[in-house]
Amino acid sequence: MVEAQGLKKSYGPVQAVEGLDLRVQEGEIYGLLGPNGSGKTTTILMLLGLTEPSAGRVQVAGFNPTREPLKVKRVVGYLPENVGFYDDLTARENLRYIARLNGIPDRDSKKRIEEVLEQVGLSEVADRPVGTYSRGMRQRLGIADVLVKEPRLAILDEPTTGIDPEGASQILDMIVRMRNERGMTILLSSHLLHQVQRVCDRVGIMHRGRLVAEGTVDELSARTSGEGLEFEAQVRGLSPELVAALKGLDGVREVVAQGERLRILAEVDVRSAVARTVLEKGAELLELRQRAFTLEEIYLRYFQG
Repeated sequence: MVEAQGLKKSYGPVQAVEGLDLRVQEGEIYGLLGPNGSGKTTTILMLLGLTEPSAGRVQVAGFNPTREPLKVKRVVGYLPENVGFYDDLTARENLRYIARLNGIPDRDSKKRIEEVLEQVGLSEVADRPVGTYSRGMRQRLGIADVLVKEPRLAILDEPTTGIDPEGASQILDMIVRMRNERGMTILLSSHLLHQVQRVCDRVGIMHRGRLVAEGTVDELSARTSGEGLEFEAQVRGLSPELVAALKGLDGVREVVAQGERLRILAEVDVRSAVARTVLEKGAELLELRQRAFTLEEIYLRYFQG
């Protein structure tokens, strides 16, 4: 759905995006992460055809955003961080106006507007002026704005910023339904890492205009522990002899003991061999689990490194 190769964008001496290679597969929810100034928003603007790349190649749904911007806009829905609506119009009137701007006749948009208002939970307040809406309600209306177009790709820029936890959870559920029920591809730009981890199939981490890491959370977790797997164990009766035996197991790279706790770095899943060795040495295995890093831990390790 999205393919960029060697994408660059400079503003005078400032290199906002530098040699970006990015692929978003059709039907996936892809999280684009990075601190402020990492190039996320500039990348989104190039995908939408709202700013022209300095170099490189990009296609969205098979179209070139620079040469075919209208074709891109017909198949892409965009929710910016700060959604803009006419405050003196109602939610229904705003959506009808947006539908007209997108060339959707009133006879076709009427039913569609009612459906999306129901889906985002705004039916009961659809005739209130948008100026009376909370930020969370405006974000819901922004998602309705995207849905009215029935796009193939939805680009959502910080859709839950400034919203209370319950409202954010509801918006995340809506994002998953957009993919599951409507078959949309979602590109989600956010700095709220726990939310991204909850809904995204893959994530890409940007830093200084480059994509420094990409993959599923499990893949990035394995790389974070040093291109391998990390296990944690609690053993009653831990002895230096047992630690030495564990270090000698095939695939084990390092064993760190602290009290009854063990941290085991390995190239493969060694849990069965660890359990067997503990029993053979007469100790008692109380706990053994694979360490899974949170996306926040992964993110911090990349930037600390």
